[in-house]
Amino acid sequence: MFSRLREAWRILAAAIVLGLTTGGAHAADKVVFVTNWYAEAEHGGFYQALAEGIYLRYGLDVSIRMGGPQVNVYQLLLAGQADFAMGYDIATLNAIEQGLPLVTVAATFQADPAVMIAHPDVKELADLKTRTLLIGQASETTFWPWLKAKYGFTDAQKRPYSFSVQQFLVDKNVAQQGYATSEPYSVQKGGVTPKVFLLAASGYPPYAETIVTLAKTVKDKPDMIRRFVEATALGWKSYLVN
Repeated sequence: MFSRLREAWRILAAAIVLGLTTGGAHAADKVVFVTNWYAEAEHGGFYQALAEGIYLRYGLDVSIRMGGPQVNVYQLLLAGQADFAMGYDIATLNAIEQGLPLVTVAATFQADPAVMIAHPDVKELADLKTRTLLIGQASETTFWPWLKAKYGFTDAQKRPYSFSVQQFLVDKNVAQQGYATSEPYSVQKGGVTPKVFLLAASGYPPYAETIVTLAKTVKDKPDMIRRFVEATALGWKSYLVN
């Protein structure tokens, strides 16, 4: 009797082990995530989740594509070339207003790291009203209208930003846009100690580095979205700790 019980338990245990091992053998869901720029510190949590295999543990085979100045991440979503895109609140709202079926499912930054960078003699953000301001094209529909409304800046002050700090370094009358974790460091390397104004500290409200997908994806693949967001959060936790 006991021998038969032992044999039954052995068979049951073998079945459980087989179920556990084969259960994890299902192909992971392929996911393409496109960032809003070339790889940089602000994207670290996503790359950490990829490098540490966190996405794979959540059943996701993730590929990260870098964005750039000529990349429209929302068009990539609509064309089916990406499942998720790194978005920006105001840009996403503008796109939705134009009828695009976009949904923001998470935000990795609770405050926008956008800054204005000035030379050391500038005391207040409002003082930039007398300076030449280097502003990128994408910013013309995000924080630039906010700066004009709040501080009275004008389009006559604005010049195109080429995503280089060289013009700033050679002209003390110039101020430029940037990211708190990027351009100020480049300016310091160029020999200037910049005055950095975090726009969020002056009331600029959006979240930043949101995760955006299509409304159809929200409807059809809610579990995949949940797993991607949870795995990304763990990636950020690991990135910030390590």
